[in-house]
Amino acid sequence: MAIRKIARMGHPVLRGIARPVPDPTAPAVKALVADMIETMIDANGAGLAAPQVYEPWRIVIFQAPAERAGEAVDEAEIFDHTAPLTVLINPEIEILSGETEKGWEGCLSVPGLRGLVPRSLDIRYRGVTPDGDTIERRARGFHARVVQHECDHLDGILYPQRMDDLGELIFESEARAMLAAQVEAEEAERDDADGR
Repeated sequence: MAIRKIARMGHPVLRGIARPVPDPTAPAVKALVADMIETMIDANGAGLAAPQVYEPWRIVIFQAPAERAGEAVDEAEIFDHTAPLTVLINPEIEILSGETEKGWEGCLSVPGLRGLVPRSLDIRYRGVTPDGDTIERRARGFHARVVQHECDHLDGILYPQRMDDLGELIFESEARAMLAAQVEAEEAERDDADGR
């Protein structure tokens, strides 16, 4: 196992369409997956796609670890703990509802930034494991968000391309200041409404 370098926004590998994996059980695939897991954990990520480590294959990994809940930019972003460490090879996503919701996203390939990204709230995904087993799950909330985010990498899409308002793209270092300003503005509105 090895920690791999992570490609950053602008590198051509992140713009291409990843290729299907012909044999998900191949030793080279298992070695790549092991490297991806080690890299994701080292980078404190919630997910990683093969193109992010310069491999143009349709492989994603993701998780929603409990310790990440404290890093939420706002209450709506707190992880819902329904995504165990999962490896999906040749994943497919089916959107089950037209309902979308904005949520804060970051990306190991777009370091230091966060953005409010609209995503489908209810999906079904399927794929194959490195052991050749089929996984099919329904996902909602953060679980659905992270699957969509990682699978976007397989089609050359980074989360800023999904945003509908680039004014909602911020530096992570400014998130606390932004939230404090929002709370202050909400309190001022309540005071005005109460006639204070």
